[in-house]
Amino acid sequence: MQITTVGLDLAKSVFQVHAVDVSGDVVVRKTLRRSQVLPFFTRVPPCLIGIEACGTSHHWARELTKLGHEVRIMPPAYVKPYVKRSKNDAVDAEAICEAVTRPTMRFVAMKSTGQQAALSVHRVRDLLVKQRTQLVNMIRGLLAEFGIDIPVGLERALGLARQIAVSEVEPEVPAVAKQILDLLCAQVLDTHVRLQAIDRAIIALQRTDEVARRLSTIPGIGPVGATALAASVADPGQFRSGREFAAWLGLTPSQNSSGGKDRLGRITKMGDRYLRKLLVIGATSLVRRAKYKPEAADPYLLALLARKPARVASVAMANKMARVVWAVMARGEVYQARHAPSLAA
Repeated sequence: MQITTVGLDLAKSVFQVHAVDVSGDVVVRKTLRRSQVLPFFTRVPPCLIGIEACGTSHHWARELTKLGHEVRIMPPAYVKPYVKRSKNDAVDAEAICEAVTRPTMRFVAMKSTGQQAALSVHRVRDLLVKQRTQLVNMIRGLLAEFGIDIPVGLERALGLARQIAVSEVEPEVPAVAKQILDLLCAQVLDTHVRLQAIDRAIIALQRTDEVARRLSTIPGIGPVGATALAASVADPGQFRSGREFAAWLGLTPSQNSSGGKDRLGRITKMGDRYLRKLLVIGATSLVRRAKYKPEAADPYLLALLARKPARVASVAMANKMARVVWAVMARGEVYQARHAPSLAA
């Protein structure tokens, strides 16, 4: 029988295949080892293959596309409703095969190796920022135990760490604690140097990426946010509007509506947490700047701050920024301040 649709459940070593023909009858239901996946699909005529979005999904999508197949990646949350009772690999593959044919299913655009390489820089940077924060907090806590207080601010903590590392400052702590303090100071300074190197790499990436350069024209979005958005959003055309893009990032209110009554709650926080964090941080910088220089701030933001708390205004501004990001990416333009959209005839 001719295979038309395949559900492929990905894993590290063991893969499950569920294939059906044009009438929906099961043709193949088998388990493959990792080394058997590509030879198997080489023998299969070009067909539709559905897979769940996961750590290796984009790699396998690229490999299977090279063989002539049409590969569609789906969010696992959208495949879950098609899973029958007693979850296992075979049931998951069957659910993937069923979900990929649904006309209303939403898919994830396949990323290129360049986009994934750029995202790897961001993932490492995010990890090192967390480690640097942990080390600084550990140094603060250790010195506080002996009555030594470090002023607020990252640069002040790093400055003290440099002085301790070169023995310019000798804290009055026991010898054992001094050994641990030297170790922490050396590690936090090394982490900071590595972060600076990654930041320089991101700036260089932003200069060479045309989409990232256009995104950098948006207020509140710098090289980090621009390159992360450019690498994460492979195809802005998959979103019909800026609001749909903001909803994909989890920046729109959650709904619990029924009986014609609209009940809106907090933002859903669905989607990519890293991108949402960057947008909220960028919006927070705009809020802070608006308090000191209101004459140069966006009138929309000033009106928002007049009736809402600063944190609520930051999230609302992040929502607006997400819509602007989609418009810039989808239309191939740069940001235009005070842009007035033309009314449809």
